[in-house]
Amino acid sequence: MVSPRSPFARNPVRTTTLTLGAACALAVGSPLLAAPAHAVPAPAPAAASSPATVEVTSDLRTGDTGAQVSALQERLSALGYWIDGVDGHFGLHTEHAVLALQKAAGIDRDGIVGPDTRAALSAGTVPSATTESGSVVEIDLERQLLLVVTDGEVKSVIHTSTGSGQPYEGSDGSERIATTPTGEYAVFRDVDSWDPGPYGALYRPKYFNGGIAVHGYPSVPAQPASKGCARVSLAAMDWLWEQGHLDVYATVVVR
Repeated sequence: MVSPRSPFARNPVRTTTLTLGAACALAVGSPLLAAPAHAVPAPAPAAASSPATVEVTSDLRTGDTGAQVSALQERLSALGYWIDGVDGHFGLHTEHAVLALQKAAGIDRDGIVGPDTRAALSAGTVPSATTESGSVVEIDLERQLLLVVTDGEVKSVIHTSTGSGQPYEGSDGSERIATTPTGEYAVFRDVDSWDPGPYGALYRPKYFNGGIAVHGYPSVPAQPASKGCARVSLAAMDWLWEQGHLDVYATVVVR
């Protein structure tokens, strides 16, 4: 746990970043729904689901069910890719975990388990951290991954979508670029609900740089798409809250 200190003491002056709360999401466009109930993945049995013993041999995609999907989920979980439980159903969170693996492996990001993805799965492909000590959340802009890191070891990998790099009109009428600035920050504020803002509501946001936050959102595409925040799924955001990885004063490194 990093010692409490002001996040602004560590941050270079960034006058071009967003300063309005909830500055990075598009409007949802429909009434916001409560986050789905979910289960925190349980530790896998040591022998049955160790990375060396789970094999996936079939092409798999959203909507598939059965033993091969369970094997996929167990393998992803064993490697550290965040998944909302092992249930044998290839749903949204399994697709997000597959996307995270594909990003780490540098292969096509289609959410489908084909030959290249199975090869990455078999090889045990995982991203590496850049920090060496402490409990840190790293946001990898190039690979669009959020990493939960302890003393240099990646514990969990979560599919994310950050600033699109595209111009947009700010709430004050000025033209801005949708950017997630690099640097080391600390979480300084959070909201345990949907937080309304000028560009839409953010789910349970953890603000670390002005109006830029890690937050849940209904849509988390494979490519950068936000106005600067790091989006994760609603259930993944619930998990980050429950595990305390983004408590106030927690370190966030954007690279």
